[in-house]
Amino acid sequence: MTPRLLVKLGRSVGFQAALAVGLLLPGAIGQAADATAGESLAGETEHFWYRLQPAGPYIDSHRDNLAFGREAEAIFLSEDNGRTWPHQAAFPDAGRITFSRILKNGNIVFATETQLYLSTDKLKTCKPLTVKDAKGKDYLPHTPQNPANPGWYFHPLAGVNSWVANGAEMLVWGNYCNVRGGASPVNIYYSADNGQTVKIAYAFGQNPNYRDNGSPGGGKTGTLLGDPDNPVIARHIHCVAYNPVENAFYACTGDADRPEGKECHWLRGTYDAGRDQWQWKVIVTASLNTRYKAGGINFVDGLAYWIADANGPKPHDRGLFRCAPADIPFPEKHTLLFNPEYECANMIIQDGVILAAHYATASPYHTGFIISPDMGKTWAQYDLKEFGKRSPLRFHEKNSEGWFRVDLRSGWIDPAEVMFVKPK
Repeated sequence: MTPRLLVKLGRSVGFQAALAVGLLLPGAIGQAADATAGESLAGETEHFWYRLQPAGPYIDSHRDNLAFGREAEAIFLSEDNGRTWPHQAAFPDAGRITFSRILKNGNIVFATETQLYLSTDKLKTCKPLTVKDAKGKDYLPHTPQNPANPGWYFHPLAGVNSWVANGAEMLVWGNYCNVRGGASPVNIYYSADNGQTVKIAYAFGQNPNYRDNGSPGGGKTGTLLGDPDNPVIARHIHCVAYNPVENAFYACTGDADRPEGKECHWLRGTYDAGRDQWQWKVIVTASLNTRYKAGGINFVDGLAYWIADANGPKPHDRGLFRCAPADIPFPEKHTLLFNPEYECANMIIQDGVILAAHYATASPYHTGFIISPDMGKTWAQYDLKEFGKRSPLRFHEKNSEGWFRVDLRSGWIDPAEVMFVKPK
């Protein structure tokens, strides 16, 4: 299949025109308009509307009509997509929050670098959670050499972290770590009871290249972290996704080729709810310059979709791929749907729309988006230069008004702004 590129622009279309005709006023976007759109920088392309979040708490996650926000020393819950924030609580470490997920029943699981919390009552209370390992023992964070860099134990790149499996919602995610915040062990976590308990689904081995030496990303000296009995090492986890057709979870990791072993793996896991046990298998271990250094895994009608950020010596094996899950280990059986030419590893698919993004540090795009409105038949790329050098990631599924939520990260990984994108 040869995809047709509809448009490739140096910046968004309609932004200056939007300013000129009052697009930023409430109601000016017609069917796409809502009150929030009038309170922040907004515009449109041929394929989607976009806007920054309005002034107020940083919207860390959303689900349906709910939004979870944070400020320096407080957390907030909105029930009208961020227009008002009737529920709030003092939380001195709010500025250190690295993860949050609103579950279907309204429970909120969130975390600072090394501590998980659960609220079941709209933030009236927030209970600290202690993770359990596979044997049911307390899994406690290590004592950091530098308290300012305790490790990103729970920070993910993906915004979708829960799915209905076996009739119940499963929260499953992996930590993107060893880049900021200090060295951390690499784990896949899960909760099968709406966040009441969180356990280790899979623990990677001790990577000697990311010891805790007190620095933001770790190094070759200091405390070893991870499972000493697992020879599989990784720097961090790029993505965890669920395929309901197989009732199986998939994860991919990064980043490099090390003398101790390659860090890019794809794993397939199945969960036995009756026994509360996982079975994981590494199905691919590959070089950093292959399509398996990737992220944004999605499953649609049983097929796997992902996008690659392969780097290293040319030629680069990059692009957005699709295949049957059983064919993931066999590149000759993959279909290349689109090649954005640069490193990309964030993507979401919903309602027939594929939305992905560029890295600002690896692409000439300032704030680059990739979109297909028809599951890969046609494609467009946009550079929203008015936002500066930003990397979109942590794509959350649409809220009740049809807007995807996206982090805009400064450079690559430092939180900056929150954007909302609504396909046309």
